[in-house]
Amino acid sequence: MELYRGLPPEAVKILLVLFLSFLIGLEREEHKAEAGYYAFGGVRTFPLIGLIGYSIALLSGTQLLPLTVGFLVIGGFLSLSYWHKLSTAAAAGVTSEMSGLATYLVGALVYYEHYWIATTLSVASLLLLELKTGLEKLASRAAPGEILTVAKFLLLTAVILPILPNREFSPFHINPFKTWLVVVAVSAISYGSYILQKLTKERGGVALAAFLGGAYSSTLTTVVLSRRATHEERPHLFAGGVLIASGVMYLRLVALLALFNRHLMSLLVLPFIVLAALAIAVGWIWSLRPDVRVHAVKREFEPSNPLELLAAFFFAVLFLAMLVSTQLAVTYLGRAGVNTLAAVMGVTDVDPFIMSMTQAAGTLTPLKVAGTAVLIAAASNNLMKGIYAYNLADRKTGPQSFFLLTSLAALGLVPLLWL
Repeated sequence: MELYRGLPPEAVKILLVLFLSFLIGLEREEHKAEAGYYAFGGVRTFPLIGLIGYSIALLSGTQLLPLTVGFLVIGGFLSLSYWHKLSTAAAAGVTSEMSGLATYLVGALVYYEHYWIATTLSVASLLLLELKTGLEKLASRAAPGEILTVAKFLLLTAVILPILPNREFSPFHINPFKTWLVVVAVSAISYGSYILQKLTKERGGVALAAFLGGAYSSTLTTVVLSRRATHEERPHLFAGGVLIASGVMYLRLVALLALFNRHLMSLLVLPFIVLAALAIAVGWIWSLRPDVRVHAVKREFEPSNPLELLAAFFFAVLFLAMLVSTQLAVTYLGRAGVNTLAAVMGVTDVDPFIMSMTQAAGTLTPLKVAGTAVLIAAASNNLMKGIYAYNLADRKTGPQSFFLLTSLAALGLVPLLWL
């Protein structure tokens, strides 16, 4: 510490430039050794580029023109390197040359004391360079349609969300910004599960598929597993998987409540965590019970991309409908009306209703009334999934799934005793 304090400020900056640019150069040096053909730069060249960027920024002061000219000069040398690479190698990439330009900017950023940006730029460059193989495999796995869907979703999120008014309209207190934010959050959680399912394709078996599917949609996962069970003769495996998916649903709900209503989350987090842990543990143990057939069962379910724009807008409409319905129920029907609406909405997707409760809880609706409605909706959804499984699965898996899910639904109502 005393040594650090004894150094002049410019010396500390130069050491930081050398450290960051050396890391990039070290990674490129390893790449050059593996490539076996001409590649630009290494552990000496990149630190020199960083120092050049720092020096020109020092001489430029607040003037951007000399710094820009220096950037163009470095770019010219890097262009010559790339031209030489094209003339000598059958396949030539441009990542090393782009890394050189990034290193120049790192040196300049350090001089202007943008230390966080300089460090982040260096780390991001290292990750992009080092993870080349993994990123290329990921790109080859992703279908062109999925990439386009993500691009559209990000565009609409980045463009629309910031310009939506963050204030309430109409007697129903509709907030456009919060409405779209709910859509983004629910879709993002589903998309995270979707990506994990893609990355673990054909691995992990039914239990992993059920776990990831529960984060995506426990209702859809129950339907798919129940139909699959009809020709597999593995009732314990599939009934346990169905219960695992419903257990993960509670974890998904905790995440959504934490994002949009911390007070409601605090009221329900303990029972939801207990229910999730119990369902996942019992489902896992149940799936390990011996069946008549013991053959391995491969994963077959391929979920659709949850970031389809029509699905996002449809969810927004459902959310607004639930928001209006909840407020009407509170105003004209009271607590009994809200509970009835919660039980009815459990028949389908509970996310729009529960998200509407996060907006109403603590303001339009008393917190305990909202918590009661969320518990009833989740229990109702588990009961309906039990009915789906009973009717769609074979005569062994169906009754087992119905018993497990109705038991979970009953346990899900126990917290009502102290709400």
